Amino acid sequence: MSWLGNLLWFLLGGLVCGLGWIVAGVLLCATIIGIPVGFQLFKYAGLVFFPFGKKIISDGKFSSIILNILWVCVFGIELCVFHLIFAFLMAITIIGIPFAKQHLKLAQLAFVPFGSSVVKA
Repeated sequence: MSWLGNLLWFLLGGLVCGLGWIVAGVLLCATIIGIPVGFQLFKYAGLVFFPFGKKIISDGKFSSIILNILWVCVFGIELCVFHLIFAFLMAITIIGIPFAKQHLKLAQLAFVPFGSSVVKA
């Protein structure tokens, strides 16, 4: 069933959301210091393209906390608000509730992406 959700997600907006993560990664890779962060965003763009059947686990290491603070100051708030707005808009209809759940999962990842890993649910 997750393949159907992923297909609908990708066709009905997942492509646009994933491109947002890729644009943020490209902008960060334009600087020497941001290259490791940009590569991390490219990995998470794959989750944003196809989020159904996956979950996010956070480890909470100190080094990831520092990177997350820097991330929130640069791109984190914008991507998180983007996903929260879409989650609200999707939750208005009954059919959109599964998509709203995915946007909430992605909003969590958008706010604190470092130290998180994606696993199959």
